[in-house]
Amino acid sequence: MTHRCGGKDGRIVIEDDWPGYSLDLFTYPEHYCGDLQSVYIPHGVIMDRTERLARNIMDDLGDHDIVILCVLKGGYKFCADLVEFIKALSRNSRKSLPMRVDFIRLKSYLNDQSTASLHIVGEEDLSFLRGKNVLIVEAIVDTGKTMKALLKHVEAFEPKMVKVAGLLVKRVSSGVGSFPDYVGFEIPNRFVVGYALDYNERFRDLHDSDNSDHRKLNFRKRNLIFLWSFQLVVSQQDPVF
Repeated sequence: MTHRCGGKDGRIVIEDDWPGYSLDLFTYPEHYCGDLQSVYIPHGVIMDRTERLARNIMDDLGDHDIVILCVLKGGYKFCADLVEFIKALSRNSRKSLPMRVDFIRLKSYLNDQSTASLHIVGEEDLSFLRGKNVLIVEAIVDTGKTMKALLKHVEAFEPKMVKVAGLLVKRVSSGVGSFPDYVGFEIPNRFVVGYALDYNERFRDLHDSDNSDHRKLNFRKRNLIFLWSFQLVVSQQDPVF
């Protein structure tokens, strides 16, 4: 994987010319043959990086009670794995990190495009965050506008502290210019799915998809690539934004 370490957070930076791994090196459902082009980040690499993020969070926030606010739906897998790594570190460390996990559901994508508006689905009252240490966990930060709007909403409830953990951060010219406190990978401006990231609510878990539903999708096949959502992250070859 073409990458470099950069920034204070030591995030892994994947270069624009990284083509991904050949599909021949991995297994995936047969009915997605033809939709896949490459494996962008293998599952094992994601897990190892998530474990390191958990250690960084433990070093910074250990011995503080925190509320983990998981951004649904795309963030649930990353959040679940991150929490499990933090729990394992707590069991084998002098530090402990008591956690409460809560959820907020956002919608800011239509098809493969990030929209300017933020929609909070369901309960918007986050008054339970008042005076608390909050860690927002998000799978992907695109332009950063959604996260900026969410932070503004969360801070209105007067938490003691707010940190953000993002597995993927895109390099986009229209970005707000700030990174999460904990970053897994900085990636090119490409639409990615898998590891619970979706395309219009599909392909979070490809075990539930079939050929008939797949063929009804209205998407640009040459630009979008789908994957086995719990094992791989893949990318299109060229940016669609």
